[in-house]
Amino acid sequence: MALTRDLYDEEHEQFRELVREFVERNAKPHVERWEAEGKVDRELFAQAAEAGILGFAIDEAYGGGGADDFRFNAIMGEELARNPVSNGMAGIALSNDITIPYFTDLTDDDQKQRWLPGIAAGELITAIAMTEPGTGSDLAGIRTSAVRDGDDYIVNGSKIFISNGQNADLVATAVRTSPDPHKGLSLLVIERGMDGFRRGKNLDKVGLHSQDTSELVFEDVRVPAANLLGPEGSGFLGLMKNLPQERLSIAAAAVAASEGVLERTRTYVTERTAFGKPVASFQNTRFELADMVTATAVSRAYIDAAIRQHVDGKLSATDAAAAKFWTTEQYVDIVNRCLQLHGGYGYMKEYRIAQDYLDARITTIYGGTTEIMKEIVGRDLGL
Repeated sequence: MALTRDLYDEEHEQFRELVREFVERNAKPHVERWEAEGKVDRELFAQAAEAGILGFAIDEAYGGGGADDFRFNAIMGEELARNPVSNGMAGIALSNDITIPYFTDLTDDDQKQRWLPGIAAGELITAIAMTEPGTGSDLAGIRTSAVRDGDDYIVNGSKIFISNGQNADLVATAVRTSPDPHKGLSLLVIERGMDGFRRGKNLDKVGLHSQDTSELVFEDVRVPAANLLGPEGSGFLGLMKNLPQERLSIAAAAVAASEGVLERTRTYVTERTAFGKPVASFQNTRFELADMVTATAVSRAYIDAAIRQHVDGKLSATDAAAAKFWTTEQYVDIVNRCLQLHGGYGYMKEYRIAQDYLDARITTIYGGTTEIMKEIVGRDLGL
């Protein structure tokens, strides 16, 4: 069951095939090792750049693809979310959708010359550091400090749950440059090798094992003022500008992941027998799948409309928040119900649905919790 989609043209579909081929060639052979090691090889980023699936939105003058069209991002997110062998590729999608825009949209000409060629080549890996041990979605509560000292800032503090944290060379870091809750926030790029910048352990998560997630610690790190993204005090606005795309990216991936889970579950219940006949022949199975497939199709139409709005520059922060909480909550529910249809085998790690169950849970938390997303929507209603 699927409605006709007119969101993509032939060039987009060619890109979809490119992503599929890359996953089969460069990700599939390493999945088990990456899961065990807790991160992907750094060379994956260079391979992705060479293949044209990393940094494709960066201007051609800096070695990128010049394809500033979020539909390419959405296609990549869809393919990685649907494909159970794409574990570890999340860091590439995160770079395209979430971290690289800080380096393309908020940098001056000198910074672009310094950083974008390396990012476009996959030689400089990027991360965004907002969350702190005592501060989650409340950006106004950020305490990591940056005190001006001549031509530098002295940075002290720590961040947690930072994706690409182990591999990152350039970390766009939210710091406090004055006490004002919002106007006191700035963004500084902290670079690998700076004295006092160290990485804590790669965090042991419930799921998404091959996507490195780290603690970052800053102890009297001297960062050149030339690494400031935008004017001092503009960090909150910079973060707010990029968050809608981050949330739309998560939402689009959640729908595609739901579609993948449902397709694999449909195959399982068709092949699995109980009481001498396929599990798919029971009315409860048909009703459950009919309900979930229809609900996902509705969300697919909703997300396609949101992607169109974003491409046209019209997607609001409220609409992005609504899309994020709706699709991720639905994804978690669908995985839970599909695991139930697998019976006892669904609880065995040898079956993909068990890993889906573990990976899905974080989606209602990262990028802004469901509760924060609902608060954004509720406030927009004037409540």
